[in-house]
Amino acid sequence: MTETIKIQAPLNDEKVRELKAGDNVLINGIIYTGRDAAHKRLIELINSGKELPFEVKNQIIYYVGPAPAKPGYAVGPAGPTTSYRMDPYTPPLLKLGLKGMIGKGVRSKEVIDAMRTYGAVYFAAVGGAAALISKSIKKAEVVCYEDLGPEAIHRFYVEDFPAIVVIDSLGNNLYESEPQKYKIQ
Repeated sequence: MTETIKIQAPLNDEKVRELKAGDNVLINGIIYTGRDAAHKRLIELINSGKELPFEVKNQIIYYVGPAPAKPGYAVGPAGPTTSYRMDPYTPPLLKLGLKGMIGKGVRSKEVIDAMRTYGAVYFAAVGGAAALISKSIKKAEVVCYEDLGPEAIHRFYVEDFPAIVVIDSLGNNLYESEPQKYKIQ
């Protein structure tokens, strides 16, 4: 059984380099949310030389559109969305210092190359565990793009948010290495 590593967000270069594909982590601190519509707007700001609505450097972005909160909760079910939808927008954010992304599913070669170049990790959150994940989100506030509803960019304060490092800063990738272990010869 792999040891679970507690990490504090925002991240730094040293912590990113320490994390290896296959590490189980519990994330604590501040993370941001965003899906494709919000990412598109961020890239439009970058391309026009405008300031982003939050400091991307050292941050983690969780690809989620949380459901409305029930009484006593910061958010409703908050499961990961499919990450490849953010791939066209990710390399410029990594260049600005984004250190982590949380989602589900494979990433493009371009994103993995940018992760290696700029030093970032990709975490997987368990799809289908949206209600369980929401219990680790203690506070949520909209940062920008409120018109996108649940897909607005939020700032989450999380405690023991469970994730797995699936692609590390060296490009080691569980989506490639693990299936090989079970391949019929």
